[in-house]
Amino acid sequence: MIKKLVIVLIAFFALQSYGQEGTASPYSFYGIGSLKFKGTVENRSMGGLSIYTDSIHVNLRNPAAYAGPNLTRWNEENRPIKFSVAASHSSLNLKADSGESKVSSTTFDYLALSIPMGKFGFGFGLVPYTSVGYKLEDIDDDVLQNRYRGEGGVNRGFFGLGYQITKKISFGVDVNYNFGNIQNSAIEFLYDDEGDPVQHQSRESNRSDLSGLSYNLGLTYKSMISEKLELQAGLTYSPKSDLSSINERSFATIIINQTTGQEFVINEFDADLEGDGLAETDLTLPSRFSFGAGIGAPKKWFLGAEYTRQNTSEFSNPIVSIENANFVNASKVSVGGFFVPDYSSFSKYWKRVTYRAGFHFENTGLEINNQTINEFGMSFGVGLPVGNIFSNANIGFEFGRRGTTDQNLIEENFFNFNLSLSLNDRWFQKLKYN
Repeated sequence: MIKKLVIVLIAFFALQSYGQEGTASPYSFYGIGSLKFKGTVENRSMGGLSIYTDSIHVNLRNPAAYAGPNLTRWNEENRPIKFSVAASHSSLNLKADSGESKVSSTTFDYLALSIPMGKFGFGFGLVPYTSVGYKLEDIDDDVLQNRYRGEGGVNRGFFGLGYQITKKISFGVDVNYNFGNIQNSAIEFLYDDEGDPVQHQSRESNRSDLSGLSYNLGLTYKSMISEKLELQAGLTYSPKSDLSSINERSFATIIINQTTGQEFVINEFDADLEGDGLAETDLTLPSRFSFGAGIGAPKKWFLGAEYTRQNTSEFSNPIVSIENANFVNASKVSVGGFFVPDYSSFSKYWKRVTYRAGFHFENTGLEINNQTINEFGMSFGVGLPVGNIFSNANIGFEFGRRGTTDQNLIEENFFNFNLSLSLNDRWFQKLKYN
């Protein structure tokens, strides 16, 4: 009873936390925000590698992982119910030609449940898809010209179904409902002949409420290639989809408190987006393809690599047009794995701990001032057994660099701390006696 109550409380606070800003990156200014990694802490600790599947960890990136073989220790009657919840803290050191700054954000990352049903398995949960959270200032000759603020993002509720076609091959599909809103504002600062700020400033505010469906198809392959070595491979594909966007725009004359920065509206009016055909628009979400493979000894170690390509050039947002930025096709290479000294050791706890590490190279698909925004990151983590033999707490650390100071851009040096609980329980078992 206590365990179930703890799970309910975790779920409640996770849902409440989706109103928080999930990023502090200035690059979330573009498009519909920074794309969040849809994967578990276990995946992120291996450089983003998501091709490995087993019976005790949720895999959020490949719906085929919901299916799988039953456990021999349970007489092959079933496999455990898998529940996972996670949070993360991100610290950014922003570097530009004009100086440096530090920002941070803390959020819940996902909430997911996977339930087996014979050769089928299904899962559902809630994850962030994109996140917006920036505070930018345009300064020319030490004079503040413009101030930009943004918050919000797109969340994703998903329901997936997997089926074990053969003992080696499983197939699955996720149906995602994307929803959320993005709010941003821009203030233009005006000055008198003496260079002092005038009393009234101009502000433009925008809000877009987004919703729509998208899909993700997945395939997994597992086979012993020798007495001790197992090959695992995975493939996913998400076709291009659309989000409906209901838009609002307003203009206001404001007074800014120079001490607190608080904004007081003097007068405000709404823009005629209906007349411009922009009150309701469609945003195109790009298609995505990934493929990876690796080898390892079951319950001992695994090493693999994965390639992801996203056709970000397909992205479009009619309500926003930025002259110096455009989207090109994105790509990412992840390499990583894990090692368990002795999975069955009961006398020495640290021998049952899972040790993970990996790295990734990524072209984010964003191009500003003809400069591609790239990212490199390294990660490592541990999986600590808790409770029964199948449950564990996962801790991950990730550090790296995104962007560049070339072309008057910003370089982000990031450090992420990730924490998740992966809880497993046996709900369905056959009665031995009537």
